[in-house]
Amino acid sequence: MEIKKSGANYSAIVSIGEKLKKMSSETGLEYLYLNRGINAVVNIDLSNIIPLIDFNSTDIQVYPPNNGREQLRNAINTEFFQNTINSDDLFVVGGGMNGLKLITEVIDVEKIYISKLFWGAYTNVMKVNNVDFAHYENFEELQNNIENLKGSAVIICDPNNPVGNKYDDEMLLKLAKELSENDVTVIWDSPYRRLFMDESDDFYSKLAKLENIIIVESFSKSVGLSGQRVGFVYTGNKDFNHEFKIHLLYTTNGINAFSQLLIEKILTTDVGRVVASDFKEKTVEDISKNIKYLKENNFLAQRFYTNSVPVGIFVIVNKTFDELMEKRIGSVSLPYFTTLPKEEAEKYSRICVSVPHEKFKSFFDKFLS
Repeated sequence: MEIKKSGANYSAIVSIGEKLKKMSSETGLEYLYLNRGINAVVNIDLSNIIPLIDFNSTDIQVYPPNNGREQLRNAINTEFFQNTINSDDLFVVGGGMNGLKLITEVIDVEKIYISKLFWGAYTNVMKVNNVDFAHYENFEELQNNIENLKGSAVIICDPNNPVGNKYDDEMLLKLAKELSENDVTVIWDSPYRRLFMDESDDFYSKLAKLENIIIVESFSKSVGLSGQRVGFVYTGNKDFNHEFKIHLLYTTNGINAFSQLLIEKILTTDVGRVVASDFKEKTVEDISKNIKYLKENNFLAQRFYTNSVPVGIFVIVNKTFDELMEKRIGSVSLPYFTTLPKEEAEKYSRICVSVPHEKFKSFFDKFLS
């Protein structure tokens, strides 16, 4: 049969994980899986959340609303936007990647610009959707070339994947405002931010006031539920929302009702808020310890943090994929995430620092002995 070839690549992270599991099985030795993009310090404790869900109710046993349960959308409005937006402009999607794919299907732009240090799914999603894309060097380049960006879109991810660095919020808001006011669509994709923030964070409320803004979020990182595949998309643009609703329907026919109820209970109940807070506190504590350890022992690739600070959940280290593998540490070589020349980029690796600190330290201490 004839097929349409997208030119996109299958995830290197998945194949590396499969290789690590095979090596561990064959040798009987433990490997540290830092190639993955999940929080693995602790699991979120759902034992007191599950009893709150009635599995025999129509909430579970009927098709969910196309744009998401109203109660969940209202909870998202409260948690992320301080009730400053219209909940009807929120759409529950199947995680961040699903949201991004649908966004790039709907927006009609000349080109989408992404950072030269980028999550590999950005480029592959755009190849699948046959969307033209290019790279920007840094935020200063965006500011200096706004005239040339008109009619295009820009994806901003902060904290960044793969670097894990955080820029000043006021600077980011100023940049987003300038882009929006000059007919540049800003796609704000920051699934790691809320791991480090709580409901008092009003950043999204400020972003939502901009005309040309699309926010895509995920609960995979902030509450550790990547397996449930739940996120949301928001913009106040009525034309976008009309078309997005159609694409969402014929792609998903509604997002899994159980996963929506699970997130809803975490956001709206006293026990849920405690569980989420405990998860974040323990996770951020060990992430911070791991980054501090990397800095103190000169493992952190400081060249990538000149005007920003590393917060996680990823960082770049000045060790190659093979050097890390020799110590049984899984990683992903930086060429998968950047436009830097391969011979330069392959000196570095992206690792996930969201793992228990003592285990993390025990593996990296092998470089010091």
